[in-house]
Amino acid sequence: MKTYKISEISKLTELSIPTLRYYEELGLLKPNRNSTNYRIFTDDDLRWIEFINRAKATGMTLSKIVDYSRLREKGDSTILDRINILAEQETTLQVELKKIQQHIDFLQNKKQYYTKLLDSPKKTSL
Repeated sequence: MKTYKISEISKLTELSIPTLRYYEELGLLKPNRNSTNYRIFTDDDLRWIEFINRAKATGMTLSKIVDYSRLREKGDSTILDRINILAEQETTLQVELKKIQQHIDFLQNKKQYYTKLLDSPKKTSL
């Protein structure tokens, strides 16, 4: 099994060492320690950090990620609870997507309006 030092994990994940330590304080990361008490990360830790990064990229709060993490630690009996957290975040993103689409529609309509003005003899501006 491949192991990584915190500096290697930092480079691989593009997270700062203080951020990784903060995640450990929150209980999101629980790296093993070697005989000299240095943090030792595994590929499993790396995959988990990638999940954390993706969850954050969706706009999920760290507190929700911590909740998810605690459920994950409890095992398969919490799968429905974890699905609910993911579904809640998906709903949030769907609402945001709808808002963004409305903005795009507005811009497209405005461009069409101006394009028609360019093609007509009388030009007005809004």
